[in-house]
Amino acid sequence: MTPFTFDKLVIFGVGLIGGSLARALRERAGVAPGGRIVGVGRTRASAERARELGVVDDVASLDDDRELAAALAGADLILLAAPVAQTRPLLERILPFLGEHTIVTDAGSTKSDVVAAARAALGARAAQFVPGHPIAGRESSGVEAALPDLYVGRNVVLCPLPENRPADVARIDALWRVTGALVSTMSHEQHDRVFASVSHLPHLLSFALVERILSAPDAALKFSFAAGGFRDFTRIAASSPEMWRDVCLANRDALVDELDGYLAVLGQLRTAVLASDGATLEAVFSRSREARTQWQERGGLAPK
Repeated sequence: MTPFTFDKLVIFGVGLIGGSLARALRERAGVAPGGRIVGVGRTRASAERARELGVVDDVASLDDDRELAAALAGADLILLAAPVAQTRPLLERILPFLGEHTIVTDAGSTKSDVVAAARAALGARAAQFVPGHPIAGRESSGVEAALPDLYVGRNVVLCPLPENRPADVARIDALWRVTGALVSTMSHEQHDRVFASVSHLPHLLSFALVERILSAPDAALKFSFAAGGFRDFTRIAASSPEMWRDVCLANRDALVDELDGYLAVLGQLRTAVLASDGATLEAVFSRSREARTQWQERGGLAPK
């Protein structure tokens, strides 16, 4: 297999996701010494922390044409690691400075909206955009939370466009594999249905549980007695509110379908509780436990 190398990688949004990719390339894969990593922030100052920590080599401001042009000059790879609602504005901003052979990818948690944004912003040059989604978040955010091994053994989903060059898709595939990630592909429609169920809905429910307790008159007392189960269930409620706001709105239809299904299950459980129907409760709990156990034993793979 040909070793993965690059000349210049430009990361828009050097937080947890973008910063972890930079650290993985530099510290784990050992390929960054052959290329430069540039971090671009909304302002120059917002990206400076990443340089102070040694995560990137150079920084640039999104608002400065001269700095942005210099950052993108000679770039072979660009990663958009920003909230999905920023995809179209970012692509429109970089289009005048986008090299003919530069490959652009993203790390957004939704894909149908991102594909639409890329086609609207880039037009015929959307062929240079390879949609991607690393499944490797943490409850902490920001470049300080970035880890060189964040992607080891984690899934990365690519949703190639029909107009993408196979060589460009293979290049983005190689980018993620060198970090230790497991790369797969699916359509952007299938991606959004799957992740509405196993990612977007759980985050919504986690935020909702904390909000429910906050609204209670004895919230402080309840929080004082919260233990392991509450901690495990609500861990992801510490995630970025801005990012998850955008995800919920971007994948609205699929998420509402999943939420409606979840409400139906809650309704069945409510009926069982009211009726003291222990058999129904135990049957649901047993099925769930068995499925969860099988999933865990297979290392997170689907039960057969």
